[in-house]
Parts: sequence; structure tokens; C-alpha cells
Amino acid sequence: MLPIETLLVFFTTSILLALTPGPDNLFVLAQSAQHGKRAGLVVTVGLCTGILVHTAAVSLGVAAIFQTSALAFNALKYIGAAYLIYLAYQSFKAGGGVDSTGAVKKLQLNKLYFRGVIMNVTNPKVSIFFLAFLPQFVNPEYGPIIPQMMVLGALFIVSTILIFGGVSLLAGTFGEWLAKSERATKILNRIAGSVFAGLALKLIMVKR
Repeated sequence: MLPIETLLVFFTTSILLALTPGPDNLFVLAQSAQHGKRAGLVVTVGLCTGILVHTAAVSLGVAAIFQTSALAFNALKYIGAAYLIYLAYQSFKAGGGVDSTGAVKKLQLNKLYFRGVIMNVTNPKVSIFFLAFLPQFVNPEYGPIIPQMMVLGALFIVSTILIFGGVSLLAGTFGEWLAKSERATKILNRIAGSVFAGLALKLIMVKR
């Protein structure tokens, strides 16, 4: 079992990392402003699901593939970039109308969860980051390595939910206020599309 001091240092570091502006923060910010608070929280849950995948990949040694194989690294990042470009296209073509039936919103929340998962899982830099970050806090003296990794991954998820959840609530409140205006909604969709396009370009430019 990892000592409480190690867990506190790891959790504090994770909070600071979650506060640092990055692709995931911007993604949550854009989705919350565009679709509302609940949508942002669902995207955050999707991102946290991706963190589980990366934690498992590091624990099982799969993440090392992306560090050593240029083909695997580039393939994953181009898939992620293509998906972000698709989201940008969807945002740019979206109108400003609001569906009052609630059916579309439910469908969006379902889709947004998978957007969060795909956004996180298809970024090879996250796997490499976890590969470098998590092992710094594990120690064979405290027991099997994989359970230690999973505990650290769970703490990282808690920090992500706390910070990204706050971002979702703030941006979602702002976005819901703007959604009352069709013109403002259209502008918001264009801004979100630009954010997605920028994230796609940034991902394409990423090197191992």
C-alpha cells in the first residue's frame, strides 16, 4: 500500500496538472459552452474513462509501444486529429436553433460521452505522459506494481473530475445564457469549431 504522503503529493501534482491549460481543458470548455453544464460533465466522465484506458495501458506495458513505434504513435494521433476535424465541421455547420423536445439533448449527451473517450484515448501523448508520470510514484516495496498504478490512476481521475467539473459548470452556465440568442449560439458554434480545428492541428504537430 502506498504511504499517505506519496498519495498526497501525487494528488496535489495531479490537481496542478489539471489546472494547467491543455487540450482536454479546452475540449471540456468548448463542449460545455456549446451544449451546457450536463454535457460538459458527461464529456469529463468520457475523458476519465480514457484515463482508465491509459492507466491500464501503462500498467500492462502497452503504452510503451507508442513511445517506441513511430507508426503506432502517428496512426493514433492522426485518428484523433481526424475526429477533431469532424467535430469542427459539425460545429461550423450547426445552426442556432434549439430543440425544445429534449430528445436531441439526450442524444447529444450520449454522443458527448464518447467524444470525451475518443478525445482522450486517441492522444498518444497522454499514454506517454502516464508512462513517464505514474512510475515515479510507485515502489515495489509497497506491494504489486499494477494495483499501485490503478490507485494512482483513480486519484488522477478524482482530480480531473474536480477541476474539469468546475470548468463544465462555469462554461456551461455561460453557454446556456448565450443559447437564449440564436445569433449568440451560432457564434458559439463557430468558436467551438475553431477550438476543435486548433486542437486537431496541435495534435497533428505533436512529435514523440
